[in-house]
Amino acid sequence: MPLEIQRDQRLKMLRPLRRRTETQRRQLRRGVYLLPSLFTLGNMFCGYACVVYAMRGEFDLAAPLIGVAVMLDMLDGRIARMTGTSSAFGLELDSLADVISFGVAPAILVFNWGLQPLGRLGWAAGFLFVTGGALRLARFNIQTTTDKRYFVGMPIPAAAAVPAATVYFYPAGLHDYRSALPALALMLIPAALMVSTLKFRSFKTIDLQARRSYKVLLGLAIVFVAIWTHPQATLVAIAYSYLLSAFVGLAIGRFRRRSADAQPVPIAVPPPPAPDEDEASRSPEE
Repeated sequence: MPLEIQRDQRLKMLRPLRRRTETQRRQLRRGVYLLPSLFTLGNMFCGYACVVYAMRGEFDLAAPLIGVAVMLDMLDGRIARMTGTSSAFGLELDSLADVISFGVAPAILVFNWGLQPLGRLGWAAGFLFVTGGALRLARFNIQTTTDKRYFVGMPIPAAAAVPAATVYFYPAGLHDYRSALPALALMLIPAALMVSTLKFRSFKTIDLQARRSYKVLLGLAIVFVAIWTHPQATLVAIAYSYLLSAFVGLAIGRFRRRSADAQPVPIAVPPPPAPDEDEASRSPEE
Protein backbone atom coordinates (compact mmCIF):
# COMPACT_ATOMS: atom_id res chain seq x y z
CA MET A 1 0.00 0.00 0.00
CA PRO A 2 1.47 3.37 -0.92
CA LEU A 3 2.55 5.71 1.84
CA GLU A 4 0.15 8.46 0.74
CA ILE A 5 -2.88 6.18 1.15
CA GLN A 6 -1.72 5.09 4.61
CA ARG A 7 -1.25 8.73 5.59
CA ASP A 8 -4.78 9.61 4.45
CA GLN A 9 -6.24 6.75 6.45
CA ARG A 10 -4.39 7.85 9.56
CA LEU A 11 -5.63 11.39 9.13
CA LYS A 12 -9.22 10.16 8.81
CA MET A 13 -8.82 8.19 12.02
CA LEU A 14 -7.40 11.20 13.87
CA ARG A 15 -10.08 13.67 12.77
CA PRO A 16 -12.68 12.51 15.36
CA LEU A 17 -10.05 12.83 18.09
CA ARG A 18 -9.27 16.38 17.00
CA ARG A 19 -12.94 17.26 17.05
CA ARG A 20 -13.25 15.88 20.57
CA THR A 21 -10.27 17.85 21.81
CA GLU A 22 -11.66 21.04 20.25
CA THR A 23 -15.04 20.55 21.92
CA GLN A 24 -13.33 19.81 25.22
CA ARG A 25 -11.30 23.00 24.91
CA ARG A 26 -14.45 25.01 24.22
CA GLN A 27 -16.18 23.49 27.23
CA LEU A 28 -13.13 24.23 29.37
CA ARG A 29 -13.11 27.84 28.22
CA ARG A 30 -16.80 28.19 29.04
CA GLY A 31 -16.18 26.74 32.48
CA VAL A 32 -13.34 29.15 33.16
CA TYR A 33 -15.49 32.09 32.08
CA LEU A 34 -18.18 30.90 34.47
CA LEU A 35 -15.76 30.84 37.40
CA PRO A 36 -15.51 34.63 38.02
CA SER A 37 -19.22 35.00 37.25
CA LEU A 38 -20.03 32.57 40.07
CA PHE A 39 -18.19 34.83 42.51
CA THR A 40 -20.13 37.78 41.12
CA LEU A 41 -23.41 35.94 41.69
CA GLY A 42 -22.29 35.19 45.24
CA ASN A 43 -21.63 38.90 45.68
CA MET A 44 -25.14 39.70 44.44
CA PHE A 45 -26.68 37.07 46.71
CA CYS A 46 -24.97 38.59 49.76
CA GLY A 47 -26.45 41.98 48.88
CA TYR A 48 -29.92 40.52 48.50
CA ALA A 49 -29.62 38.59 51.79
CA CYS A 50 -28.46 41.78 53.51
CA VAL A 51 -31.63 43.54 52.38
CA VAL A 52 -33.80 40.68 53.65
CA TYR A 53 -32.13 40.58 57.08
CA ALA A 54 -32.17 44.38 57.35
CA MET A 55 -35.93 44.46 56.74
CA ARG A 56 -36.34 41.90 59.50
CA GLY A 57 -34.29 44.04 61.88
CA GLU A 58 -31.49 41.45 62.22
CA PHE A 59 -28.66 43.92 61.76
CA ASP A 60 -25.99 41.72 63.34
CA LEU A 61 -26.53 39.24 60.49
CA ALA A 62 -27.14 41.75 57.71
CA ALA A 63 -24.02 43.90 58.15
CA PRO A 64 -21.39 41.10 57.86
CA LEU A 65 -22.90 40.03 54.53
CA ILE A 66 -21.63 43.25 52.96
CA GLY A 67 -18.14 42.33 54.17
CA VAL A 68 -18.49 38.90 52.54
CA ALA A 69 -19.64 40.62 49.35
CA VAL A 70 -16.51 42.79 49.42
CA MET A 71 -14.30 39.70 49.61
CA LEU A 72 -16.16 38.03 46.74
CA ASP A 73 -15.91 41.19 44.65
CA MET A 74 -12.13 41.24 45.16
CA LEU A 75 -11.83 37.57 44.25
CA ASP A 76 -13.84 37.64 41.02
CA GLY A 77 -11.71 40.38 39.50
CA ARG A 78 -8.43 38.80 40.55
CA ILE A 79 -9.48 35.37 39.32
CA ALA A 80 -10.58 36.84 35.99
CA ARG A 81 -7.19 38.52 35.57
CA MET A 82 -5.22 35.45 36.62
CA THR A 83 -7.10 33.10 34.29
CA GLY A 84 -7.34 35.60 31.43
CA THR A 85 -11.14 35.41 31.38
CA SER A 86 -11.98 39.10 31.59
CA SER A 87 -14.84 40.05 29.30
CA ALA A 88 -17.27 42.90 28.69
CA PHE A 89 -20.13 40.71 29.92
CA GLY A 90 -18.33 40.02 33.20
CA LEU A 91 -17.61 43.72 33.66
CA GLU A 92 -21.26 44.69 33.18
CA LEU A 93 -22.46 41.89 35.47
CA ASP A 94 -19.99 42.94 38.13
CA SER A 95 -21.18 46.55 37.95
CA LEU A 96 -24.83 45.53 38.31
CA ALA A 97 -23.99 43.30 41.26
CA ASP A 98 -22.04 46.13 42.90
CA VAL A 99 -25.03 48.47 42.61
CA ILE A 100 -27.12 45.95 44.52
CA SER A 101 -24.57 44.81 47.11
CA PHE A 102 -22.75 48.09 47.75
CA GLY A 103 -25.38 50.64 46.79
CA VAL A 104 -28.92 49.48 47.55
CA ALA A 105 -28.11 47.05 50.37
CA PRO A 106 -26.14 49.54 52.57
CA ALA A 107 -28.78 52.23 52.00
CA ILE A 108 -31.61 49.94 53.15
CA LEU A 109 -29.47 48.63 56.00
CA VAL A 110 -28.69 52.09 57.39
CA PHE A 111 -32.26 53.32 56.83
CA ASN A 112 -33.76 50.51 58.87
CA TRP A 113 -30.97 50.82 61.44
CA GLY A 114 -30.90 54.55 62.10
CA LEU A 115 -32.40 56.75 59.38
CA GLN A 116 -36.00 55.69 59.78
CA PRO A 117 -36.78 58.24 62.55
CA LEU A 118 -35.73 61.05 60.19
CA GLY A 119 -38.51 60.28 57.73
CA ARG A 120 -38.03 61.86 54.30
CA LEU A 121 -34.61 63.12 55.23
CA GLY A 122 -33.50 59.54 55.79
CA TRP A 123 -35.01 58.50 52.46
CA ALA A 124 -33.09 61.28 50.71
CA ALA A 125 -29.79 60.37 52.36
CA GLY A 126 -30.11 56.74 51.34
CA PHE A 127 -31.00 57.68 47.77
CA LEU A 128 -27.99 60.00 47.54
CA PHE A 129 -25.76 57.12 48.59
CA VAL A 130 -27.21 54.87 45.89
CA THR A 131 -26.84 57.65 43.31
CA GLY A 132 -23.23 58.29 44.29
CA GLY A 133 -22.45 54.59 43.98
CA ALA A 134 -24.05 54.34 40.53
CA LEU A 135 -22.16 57.43 39.32
CA ARG A 136 -18.93 56.04 40.72
CA LEU A 137 -19.35 52.77 38.83
CA ALA A 138 -20.30 54.53 35.60
CA ARG A 139 -17.23 56.77 35.79
CA PHE A 140 -14.98 53.83 36.63
CA ASN A 141 -16.19 51.87 33.60
CA ILE A 142 -15.42 54.65 31.12
CA GLN A 143 -12.32 56.26 32.61
CA THR A 144 -8.87 55.40 31.31
CA THR A 145 -6.31 56.16 34.01
CA THR A 146 -2.63 55.57 33.47
CA ASP A 147 -1.77 55.21 37.15
CA LYS A 148 -3.34 51.95 38.29
CA ARG A 149 -2.02 52.37 41.82
CA TYR A 150 -4.85 54.73 42.77
CA PHE A 151 -8.60 55.04 42.35
CA VAL A 152 -10.09 58.41 41.43
CA GLY A 153 -12.84 58.67 44.02
CA MET A 154 -13.62 56.23 46.79
CA PRO A 155 -14.41 52.72 45.49
CA ILE A 156 -17.98 51.67 46.11
CA PRO A 157 -17.05 48.50 48.11
CA ALA A 158 -14.97 50.61 50.50
CA ALA A 159 -17.77 53.17 50.73
CA ALA A 160 -20.24 50.41 51.61
CA ALA A 161 -17.86 48.99 54.20
CA VAL A 162 -18.05 52.18 56.29
CA PRO A 163 -21.78 51.98 57.18
CA ALA A 164 -21.68 48.19 57.29
CA ALA A 165 -18.82 48.16 59.82
CA THR A 166 -20.56 50.86 61.88
CA VAL A 167 -23.82 48.92 62.02
CA TYR A 168 -21.93 45.73 62.85
CA PHE A 169 -20.15 47.56 65.68
CA TYR A 170 -23.43 48.88 67.14
CA PRO A 171 -26.32 46.69 65.94
CA ALA A 172 -28.78 48.03 68.52
CA GLY A 173 -29.89 50.78 66.14
CA LEU A 174 -30.91 54.41 66.55
CA HIS A 175 -34.52 55.04 67.53
CA ASP A 176 -34.61 58.76 68.39
CA TYR A 177 -34.60 61.74 66.04
CA ARG A 178 -31.60 63.42 67.66
CA SER A 179 -29.56 60.24 67.92
CA ALA A 180 -30.36 59.44 64.29
CA LEU A 181 -28.88 62.69 62.94
CA PRO A 182 -25.26 61.38 63.02
CA ALA A 183 -26.39 58.48 60.82
CA LEU A 184 -26.70 60.96 57.95
CA ALA A 185 -22.91 61.14 57.86
CA LEU A 186 -22.74 57.39 57.16
CA MET A 187 -24.56 58.02 53.88
CA LEU A 188 -23.56 61.51 52.81
CA ILE A 189 -19.79 61.44 53.44
CA PRO A 190 -19.10 58.21 51.51
CA ALA A 191 -21.48 59.38 48.76
CA ALA A 192 -19.50 62.62 48.39
CA LEU A 193 -16.18 60.77 48.40
CA MET A 194 -17.32 58.38 45.67
CA VAL A 195 -17.96 61.22 43.24
CA SER A 196 -14.91 63.23 44.34
CA THR A 197 -11.51 63.38 42.66
CA LEU A 198 -9.53 62.28 45.71
CA LYS A 199 -7.07 59.46 45.14
CA PHE A 200 -7.50 56.23 47.10
CA ARG A 201 -4.93 53.49 47.13
CA SER A 202 -5.64 50.52 44.89
CA PHE A 203 -4.53 47.04 45.93
CA LYS A 204 -4.95 45.49 42.49
CA THR A 205 -1.31 46.09 41.58
CA ILE A 206 0.02 44.12 44.55
CA ASP A 207 1.90 41.08 43.29
CA LEU A 208 1.11 38.16 45.57
CA GLN A 209 3.78 36.02 43.93
CA ALA A 210 6.60 38.46 44.68
CA ARG A 211 8.89 37.90 47.63
CA ARG A 212 8.05 39.90 50.74
CA SER A 213 9.67 40.41 54.08
CA TYR A 214 8.59 38.24 56.97
CA LYS A 215 7.35 41.40 58.67
CA VAL A 216 4.56 41.67 56.09
CA LEU A 217 3.41 38.15 56.90
CA LEU A 218 3.59 38.94 60.60
CA GLY A 219 1.47 42.06 60.08
CA LEU A 220 -1.15 40.09 58.16
CA ALA A 221 -1.22 37.48 60.91
CA ILE A 222 -1.84 40.23 63.48
CA VAL A 223 -4.71 41.60 61.39
CA PHE A 224 -6.28 38.13 61.08
CA VAL A 225 -6.00 37.55 64.81
CA ALA A 226 -7.52 40.96 65.55
CA ILE A 227 -10.44 40.26 63.21
CA TRP A 228 -10.99 36.85 64.81
CA THR A 229 -10.84 38.08 68.41
CA HIS A 230 -12.38 41.58 68.07
CA PRO A 231 -14.14 41.68 64.68
CA GLN A 232 -16.37 44.71 65.34
CA ALA A 233 -13.64 47.10 66.46
CA THR A 234 -11.09 45.84 63.91
CA LEU A 235 -13.42 46.16 60.92
CA VAL A 236 -14.47 49.66 61.99
CA ALA A 237 -10.81 50.67 62.29
CA ILE A 238 -9.98 49.26 58.84
CA ALA A 239 -12.98 50.89 57.15
CA TYR A 240 -12.41 54.35 58.63
CA SER A 241 -8.63 54.16 58.14
CA TYR A 242 -9.11 53.63 54.42
CA LEU A 243 -11.61 56.51 54.32
CA LEU A 244 -9.10 58.84 56.00
CA SER A 245 -6.16 57.61 53.93
CA ALA A 246 -7.08 59.87 51.01
CA PHE A 247 -7.01 62.98 53.22
CA VAL A 248 -3.70 61.91 54.78
CA GLY A 249 -2.19 61.39 51.33
CA LEU A 250 -3.51 64.75 50.18
CA ALA A 251 -2.00 66.51 53.20
CA ILE A 252 1.36 64.79 52.71
CA GLY A 253 1.40 65.75 49.02
CA ARG A 254 0.70 69.41 49.78
CA PHE A 255 3.35 69.46 52.51
CA ARG A 256 5.94 68.08 50.12
CA ARG A 257 5.05 70.63 47.45
CA ARG A 258 5.31 73.49 49.94
CA SER A 259 8.67 72.27 51.22
CA ALA A 260 9.92 71.96 47.65
CA ASP A 261 8.75 75.50 46.84
CA ALA A 262 10.30 76.90 50.04
CA GLN A 263 13.79 75.64 49.19
CA PRO A 264 16.01 78.44 47.82
CA VAL A 265 16.85 78.17 44.16
CA PRO A 266 20.63 78.12 43.67
CA ILE A 267 21.85 81.15 41.72
CA ALA A 268 24.38 80.39 39.04
CA VAL A 269 27.47 82.57 39.60
CA PRO A 270 29.22 83.42 36.35
CA PRO A 271 32.88 82.42 36.20
CA PRO A 272 35.50 85.21 36.35
CA PRO A 273 36.63 86.51 32.97
CA ALA A 274 39.81 85.04 31.56
CA PRO A 275 42.83 87.39 31.66
CA ASP A 276 44.06 88.97 28.46
CA GLU A 277 47.21 87.50 26.91
CA ASP A 278 48.97 90.91 26.77
CA GLU A 279 48.18 91.64 30.40
CA ALA A 280 49.23 88.16 31.47
CA SER A 281 52.60 88.53 29.64
CA ARG A 282 53.43 91.82 31.38
CA SER A 283 55.64 91.80 34.44
CA PRO A 284 54.40 93.23 37.75
CA GLU A 285 56.92 96.11 37.53
CA GLU A 286 55.46 97.31 34.26
